[in-house]
Amino acid sequence: MQHKTLGCDPNATRFMADKNGSDIPVESTGSAGGIQVKWHDLLEEIDTTADIVPMVMAHEFFDALPVYKFEKSSSGQWSEILVDVADSASQQMSPLTNARPATSPQSSVSEGADACNFKFVKARNVTASAAMLLRDSAFGSKFSKGDHIEVSPESARVMAQVADWISSKRGMGLVIDYGQDWTQGDTFRGIRSHRFAYPLSAPGSMDLTADVDFSYLRYAATGKAQCHGPVEQGSFLHAMGIQARLQQLVQSTSDQKVQQNLVDCYKRLTDPYSMGRIYKVLAVLPNSTSKIPIPFAQPSKDELNKPKVETVIK
Repeated sequence: MQHKTLGCDPNATRFMADKNGSDIPVESTGSAGGIQVKWHDLLEEIDTTADIVPMVMAHEFFDALPVYKFEKSSSGQWSEILVDVADSASQQMSPLTNARPATSPQSSVSEGADACNFKFVKARNVTASAAMLLRDSAFGSKFSKGDHIEVSPESARVMAQVADWISSKRGMGLVIDYGQDWTQGDTFRGIRSHRFAYPLSAPGSMDLTADVDFSYLRYAATGKAQCHGPVEQGSFLHAMGIQARLQQLVQSTSDQKVQQNLVDCYKRLTDPYSMGRIYKVLAVLPNSTSKIPIPFAQPSKDELNKPKVETVIK
């Protein structure tokens, strides 16, 4: 469906059989606007040995990758939060023989339109995922009993591959997403019709997302590529000259509604209380790079005292 939406030519699509024997597209070619574009469903399908310079833009990509959820018990061990089939719409579910209801605020089942058939449960014993993913001593020292965390090994795997590719071909990359530069818990959520929804309800009917742990991405790239940031999106855009670009656009039209819309869009992108703070930007560069990109360098006092956009427009 997505390949069709992107305008890909069905005759220029390569398929691969999944475990059920169904054909799934892994590479398609489209030519919208006269420009040939290749769409890949798997990073492994891209020829990273080709003589090209990669420019990787991961915009709201890592937030869509799966996460593992864990809770630290009173004994100090990590218990994995699993998904189980719910027996009914009531909040009191019969747990599995080796699991019990999770204490997460999201463990209850929604009612009405969001009534679901799945629930979160907490494993009684240490799972293979907990043993493998949380071996780093930092996970034991930074968190207290009852804390929840989310870890995305798929994000680390992809980041490591991208970092290797960028360094080997002297490319560059930007990761733009919402999240923090530390490990969080209970950010996994569903979004349907632009509203938050219980993530285990109506599978396949909503987008599932979790805040990005930028510190985990940087850790995955260690030794493979340089990472700079993350910095807040508002700071990044200002350092890249968004005010000057806004001024150009505003002066290019006499339509006051268009001008106001441009200013509103600018504020939405840069305002700390909108997208300016929660969205972060991380740069990925080859290990051989000697200079820090301008948006990621510490600003001078003169830069910090530059006039705000309202002053520039007036």
